[in-house]
This record gives sequence, structure tokens and C-alpha cells, in this order.
Amino acid sequence: MNFQQLRSVRETVRQGFNLTVVADTLHTSQPGVSRQIRELEDELGIELFVRAGKRLTGLTPPGETVLPIVERLLHEADNLRRAGEDYASNGNGTLTIAATHSQARYALPQAVRDFSTLHPSVAMRMRQGTPKQIVQMLMDGDADIGIATEALADYPELVALPCYQWTHAVLVPADHPLAGDADAGRLLTLQRLAEFPIITYESGYTGRGHIDEAFARRGQAHSVVLEAMDADVIKTYVELGMGVGIVAAMAYDEARDGHLRAIDARHLFAPNMTRVAMRRGSFLRAYVYDFITAFASPLTRKVVEQALASSNGHEGAFEI
Repeated sequence: MNFQQLRSVRETVRQGFNLTVVADTLHTSQPGVSRQIRELEDELGIELFVRAGKRLTGLTPPGETVLPIVERLLHEADNLRRAGEDYASNGNGTLTIAATHSQARYALPQAVRDFSTLHPSVAMRMRQGTPKQIVQMLMDGDADIGIATEALADYPELVALPCYQWTHAVLVPADHPLAGDADAGRLLTLQRLAEFPIITYESGYTGRGHIDEAFARRGQAHSVVLEAMDADVIKTYVELGMGVGIVAAMAYDEARDGHLRAIDARHLFAPNMTRVAMRRGSFLRAYVYDFITAFASPLTRKVVEQALASSNGHEGAFEI
């Protein structure tokens, strides 16, 4: 039994049993992948995959049982490599962060700057994606940490710790009727907001669930005319007069967005929690802990280590 055999099994499942893609991913040949799988099956005395001729079409019941063990073995091998690198590299290395656009654009810059000052020898990689893509990057070992508002706390395979709460704001052009209401001291209501076309985030992004829940709870009909993944796009179409924007309040910068007005909407929509997540059981290099603390100061190394060691998992012993 060797790691190449285990990687062949894992990648075959990840790539939907397409051995051509598996071979490309593992930088080998398709016959080589087939041979690795067969040799492991012969050693174990079981068939891991269902076959239709020469094609693999799924996992057998023994394969379903063995796959999590294969995943754990490869995960621990990766941890062993990281531990060796941590002690041998003298502070050098790479930190890969998977984040949504809103986090990468508005929440992370200061932490990235401060971390880079403390760790100039650590190269940083920022990978942006949807919350579900971030989860997958963590599960595949393609990111050290993931930062998002949605989804991270829904996966028991991850340890997801709270970082900070944030609220939404409504953005309108300076001459919009809602801006006039705000100037007159009138509190924005869902009913008043629903009088205008709405531009906001796609489902599954940046607290969109709380926006939908607020309208549904009141039974308030409304029209979302445009959905986007990030606030910069939403702002653009608000400027064009297509509708009013609902964005994360942190996405509004008065100096940069002076042609728009931001109206506080925290009383309309529930607050949102941004979390930092890691794959359960991961070995984190020392500088990864430093970055997490730079981003969310309550998340000290001791707190993160306790959460990683916890059997149940998600938010540790505290809540923000």
C-alpha cells in the first residue's frame, strides 16, 4: 500500500470517476491510475469501485466504507508534511486564504497588511469563491483557512469560529426619495423599501438569507431586479438608477462612494456572522494562527487549538 494508490482512489471519486481527468490531475497516465487502484484492491481483497466494462461508475459498499479512511490517511500525511515544514522552514512558507469577494475586498485588507509586516517571508494567496467553493477548497486541502458569512458553520467536517457581526445598509443615489426620507428623519421600513426595485446579493452570499427572511416574515412582496456576487457590481447598477441596493454596511465607503447615500438597515435585517473555518484535524503552521488572530483578535492560538481539538466542533466555548 502506498500514497499514490490512496491518491488515485481519492481523486477518482473527486473527479466523478473520470480516469482521464484523474490522470491529468495526478500527472500520470490513465493505465497508471487503473493499475494503482487494482493493486490496492488486490491488497485489500475487496473491490472499491463499481465497473461497467473498463469504466468506473461508482463506489461499492466496501468502497464507501474505505473512502473516509483513505481521506484521513492522506489528510494526516499532509499534516505530517506541514509539521515538518513548520519546524524546518524558519518562518517561511505560503498561507492560502479562501474568501468571498466581500471579505477579500472589505474585511481582510488590514489583517493582510499587518500580517505581511510581521511575516515578510510568508507568501500569501487569496482565492475567491462562493461559500460552497470555499468549503470545497478547505476539504480538498487547497486552502489553509476559509472566511465567509454563509455556509461554513453547516459542515461538521469544518471547525468554524465566529469573527465579527455585521449588518446591511441600503444604498441609493443622493437625489433618491429614500435619501429624502432619511434627511427628514423618517425611519426606513420594509414596506417603503419594497416600493422600489431592489438590487442585492445572489442567494447564498453575504447575508442574503436574512434579507429574504425579513420580507417573508412580514409577508411583504418585493421585486429583486438584479442579483450579483459582490457589492461593487451592485453599486454600479444603483448608480445607473436601476434600483436601490442592499449591501453589507462595510462595503460603503463615504470617501469613495460619495455619490451614493447609505441608509442604516440594521433594524430591518438580522445581523450576520462572519466566520473563519479550518478543516477539522488540520495541522496549522504557526503563522496561520497569527493571521487568524490578526483578523479576529479574540481568536488566539489557544482558542483555535481548543476548537480544533473539540469533538463537537463549531464555535468553541464562546460567541461574539
